[in-house]
Amino acid sequence: MDKSFADAAAALHDLRDGAVILAGGFGLCGNPENCIRAILDKGTKDLTIVSNNCGVDDKGLGVLLKAGQVRKMISSYVGENKTFERLFLEGKLEVELCPQGTLAERLRAGGAGIPAFFTPTGAGTVRAEGRETRVFDGREHVLESAIKGDYALVKAWKGDRWGNLVYRKTARNFNPMMAAAGKITVAEVEELVDVGSLDPDQIHTPGIYVQRIFQGRDYVKPIEQRTVRKRA
Repeated sequence: MDKSFADAAAALHDLRDGAVILAGGFGLCGNPENCIRAILDKGTKDLTIVSNNCGVDDKGLGVLLKAGQVRKMISSYVGENKTFERLFLEGKLEVELCPQGTLAERLRAGGAGIPAFFTPTGAGTVRAEGRETRVFDGREHVLESAIKGDYALVKAWKGDRWGNLVYRKTARNFNPMMAAAGKITVAEVEELVDVGSLDPDQIHTPGIYVQRIFQGRDYVKPIEQRTVRKRA
């Protein structure tokens, strides 16, 4: 039952070119920083990455874009990354934009074993082009497919060696959905604790969803848009 690894490189030893990766985080909050650095060092290419966004040019997932390791992004927001914009306009990056709530539900459905669902979000827009639509209660709905990944990379505050995870405040964001939808879920935690140390009622992701866990190090936790009040 001990699922712990020494570091990110060990936990991602079998990552291969062309993999589909689900990456937790929102903006630069709750990013699996150690895993991202390990993928950059490993040089894995032709990746499809599912994430709410793709970091910024030199932080978060943006470093993988800049290194040319990403073939396709499935995201809901891409506005903070000039490298993303340039690669897309040059035809070097395939992009699927997905409404944020729909993206979250597609991931949740993937983890729950639900292959698809209907949603009114996107009906009557380009999002619905080429997709099945049906009317429920007089309103048009679009069929959306679930998302699952070869790997899910998540960041938690605390975790035990069985893979039970606790996230901290808004850093929870997309991480729980990603964790449940990965064939191999790799969790990096700030604190790796003994089994039994976590309050069962406070566990956000049960260990049944996590295959590998390690204690991360050297966290930067950058702030995407720093906004402060002027001093009196």
